[in-house]
Amino acid sequence: MIGVSDFGSKDSASPVRRRTGLDAISAVKMPELLTAAVDVWAEAHQLSRSDAICKLVEFGLQFAPAAPASAHSIASDATRIEELAVHEIEGLLDPALPEDERERRIRRLTEGPPEFSHERIDLPKQHRT
Repeated sequence: MIGVSDFGSKDSASPVRRRTGLDAISAVKMPELLTAAVDVWAEAHQLSRSDAICKLVEFGLQFAPAAPASAHSIASDATRIEELAVHEIEGLLDPALPEDERERRIRRLTEGPPEFSHERIDLPKQHRT
């Protein structure tokens, strides 16, 4: 394994860096093979392990999604999924059924039976008076 260290050593060609208190210190626990790969990358780019980890994290964040899915996009995904389900159900129903019966069956399949509506987590709770 290549010995790249955050703190340097007497044998090190690079000078020892002193902490200025400006950067946060973070400990990172990584598997041995990943640490070895970081050390190889660090040596190839003439960086300390700490600087190599910072650079690699920066590279990763450039390609990662900026933020987790918002509640709005989750709601629109749920709406889209429901629309797809309705479309599929419409294709399966007998075209000879009256329109009100078709709508009742679709509603029952997409919303579930009314006797279980109190169990639905996606519907507002009805307060009994």
